[in-house]
Amino acid sequence: MNKMPERIRIKDIAQLAGVSVGTVDRVLHGRTGVAESSKKKVEEILKQLDYQPNMYASALASNKKYHFVCLLPQHNSNDYWTDVENGIDNAVKSFSDFHITVSIVYYDQYVYSSFTESGEQALSMNPDGVILAPTISETTTLFVNELEEASIPYIFIDSNIPSLNPLAFYGQKSDQSGYFAGRMIMMLGERPQNIVVFRQINEGRLGSNQQENREKGFRKYMNEHFPSCNIYVLDLSAKYMEENEELLNQFFKEHPEIDCGITFCSKVYMIGEYLLKQKNKNFKLLGYDLLDRNVECLKQGTIEFLIAQQPTAQGYNSIESLCNHLIFRKEIKQYNYMPITLLTKENVDYYLEIHRKK
Repeated sequence: MNKMPERIRIKDIAQLAGVSVGTVDRVLHGRTGVAESSKKKVEEILKQLDYQPNMYASALASNKKYHFVCLLPQHNSNDYWTDVENGIDNAVKSFSDFHITVSIVYYDQYVYSSFTESGEQALSMNPDGVILAPTISETTTLFVNELEEASIPYIFIDSNIPSLNPLAFYGQKSDQSGYFAGRMIMMLGERPQNIVVFRQINEGRLGSNQQENREKGFRKYMNEHFPSCNIYVLDLSAKYMEENEELLNQFFKEHPEIDCGITFCSKVYMIGEYLLKQKNKNFKLLGYDLLDRNVECLKQGTIEFLIAQQPTAQGYNSIESLCNHLIFRKEIKQYNYMPITLLTKENVDYYLEIHRKK
């Protein structure tokens, strides 16, 4: 083969493959209308030359518009999902040259039918890609099947369902996170004989499989290392917060010996603020996520540890992966686990300064 110039042009590839420039262009951009024999010739030349097209310039020139839909749980301002949305907004700004738009559709994570209804709404928007926080496996699978039938790439955020095959997943490894939390709570409580797990439920249902998987990891650690420890469970209301103070009053009245607890959802402030109101700073509490109210309780001393999982980065990286896949034709790493970061009142401000800028 003749020596090729340092900068390989489309017409050079066309000459070597014995096809037209237009045929090479269609192959490079995945367009139809190319005979299989011609396609194979072009692909063989591209492989021999290790040709890397300038997809950035090509995408800018195409003026193609991309619409992504995010399917997320309903939430209040400054809840966990607000940081995910901030990451999504930052990514849309970063990729604004490529005509990216994002719509967010919400579902009630405590109502089985809500995810299905919101999923149908998302599909009706004819998205180029979807980012979703999965609900229970059966319901999520039905929605994902529709995405796959329509050849719509999808990304899981926050929690994963191993039996499914997303383009990418961003979040903590839930069971490992729970296992780590078990180790930390036993160190924090100096090997307590009694621990309470605070759950937040509505009509008997947890809000996410993330919570369930974290608790499984926690119980695995306890069974392996401290099987004699008594684990109590207190179900708090996820929707009717006014009921929780009475539930907590009754529990602590009945179990004054328990001074160590953990919750696997983001609203650990519900317990932290109760302890603050009761002026109880002797109870050792561990929870998840950097909600403002969680951080305040951490600084006030009614939460000892928070485990962070970088929701802003999850939101940003999800949009970036869809862009890399659809626009730049890059290979995407499928499983992207967020670090399990343990925060105290001494290091939380530094963490916030670094990670909320991202």
